[in-house]
Amino acid sequence: MSQQPPSTSPAAAAVRTFSAGDLSALSEKATAAARRRTHLNVHASADANVQRLFIATEPDSYMRPHRHPEEHKWEFFVVLRGRLDLLVFEDTGELRQRIALSPDATPAVEIAPRTFHAYVCMQPGTVALEIKEGAYIPTPEHEFAPWAPPERSEGAPAYLAWMRSAAPPARSPGAR
Repeated sequence: MSQQPPSTSPAAAAVRTFSAGDLSALSEKATAAARRRTHLNVHASADANVQRLFIATEPDSYMRPHRHPEEHKWEFFVVLRGRLDLLVFEDTGELRQRIALSPDATPAVEIAPRTFHAYVCMQPGTVALEIKEGAYIPTPEHEFAPWAPPERSEGAPAYLAWMRSAAPPARSPGAR
């Protein structure tokens, strides 16, 4: 986060800025991270009513398809740099929709609650902003897609390779 010179103005304390340099530093952290992604929370705590975070992702990062079961848990996602593809699945594991997200084409999506989805990073240095209603609740295991392998599992690299090229109405490997 960019540091501004100290000010005695109450209005100055009410504004936080995030520079291009901050996003570049976040991308550098993602390249060094074991999961090949990292985030920067903008919200003050996990209990915040609105969760806001920057996410930096690299192409070899695997994000297991999941859904948010809470009725209010929509997800708003804006790609600021690079490209991510949003994959939307039926409960059965069939790929329903693939949307390429980038600043120059479709930069933003809103995902309805209870929708199985995943992102696949298509360009190095990708950075996005995610906004969703809080408080933060870790995704329970039963809300991850049963037809997709867990992160860091033996099957994850092959599933990521499938995600990178799958086109609707493809059936997810492992779906019954």
